Amino acid sequence: MRFASPYFLLLLPIILPLLFLRASNASIKFSSLSKISYLKNIKLMGIKFSSWQMLLPVFLRFLAISLIIIALARPQEGHKETEIISEGIDIILTIDTSGSMQAMDFTIDNKPVTRLEAVKDVVADFIKKRSGDRIGMVVFGEESFTQAPLTLDHDLLLTLLDDLTIGMAGESTAIGQAIAVSTKRLKDLEAKSKVIVLLTDGRNNSGQISPEKAAEIAKTFNIKIYTIGVGTNGPAPFMVDTMLGKHVVYENVDLDMPTLEKISEITGARSFRATDTAKLEEIYDEIDKLEKSKAKVKEYTEYEELLAWFLIPGIILLILEILLSRTKLRKIP
Repeated sequence: MRFASPYFLLLLPIILPLLFLRASNASIKFSSLSKISYLKNIKLMGIKFSSWQMLLPVFLRFLAISLIIIALARPQEGHKETEIISEGIDIILTIDTSGSMQAMDFTIDNKPVTRLEAVKDVVADFIKKRSGDRIGMVVFGEESFTQAPLTLDHDLLLTLLDDLTIGMAGESTAIGQAIAVSTKRLKDLEAKSKVIVLLTDGRNNSGQISPEKAAEIAKTFNIKIYTIGVGTNGPAPFMVDTMLGKHVVYENVDLDMPTLEKISEITGARSFRATDTAKLEEIYDEIDKLEKSKAKVKEYTEYEELLAWFLIPGIILLILEILLSRTKLRKIP
């Protein structure tokens, strides 16, 4: 809230003391000769005088003038709006949901979780940091499909991320096909920067297009592909169901880092390796810094006049004071 003409408020300490001075001098005057008989007549008429009756007109005038002075100062209430003007980076998060992503070699709060659960947790933080960018999501295994189109509705995106499950796109790994689907989502857009962040823990063993060929196609559309290989070195623990209950078994997962490095090199991006949750967080933070949106923020403030909320009650109280002073609370000279 603000006052458009605040100098009118300087009248308050000037005018209001005068009203109090008037109130302190208010009295009922009688001549010394007729005082007794005059008071008897007043008593017979049923008229009673009290301090509040004497002060009420002054109080009403005090309040009325205060409100009118505040109204003259033009109180205003502001409503601020923020407009973000971004150069725009369109990002496709391409996430492996094949069977190997159920390996439990990552942790969250010191508790072992599947690779996919760790990825979902870290990617959610990445999404929250990119408020000015359109982000989409492609999931892949043996098949590839768009889980979320490019959108600024990141709450919806986070919900769809949470819905990811292991094996939802098949058990195998078609990296080339995943790049092709992601490229299709970005190729015709006019964003200044177009990025694919591809995460996998395996080797391309399915699909009709090779990862290198898919990367070459992405390059022709000025799309950069950051690749992330996840998984510990050596055999990884898997939780499996047996006749005797759940047991942990260790299996090798064939992560093809040279191919991932080649994909990033072709498109002018970088490749990363994450062997634990902390490293995965560092990688997404690094990508966040490398592909930072340049945004300008404009703030607009619209003010609504509140003058009527003070002026109208002030006028009403002033009229009420005048009526009371000339009728029921009329002063006796």
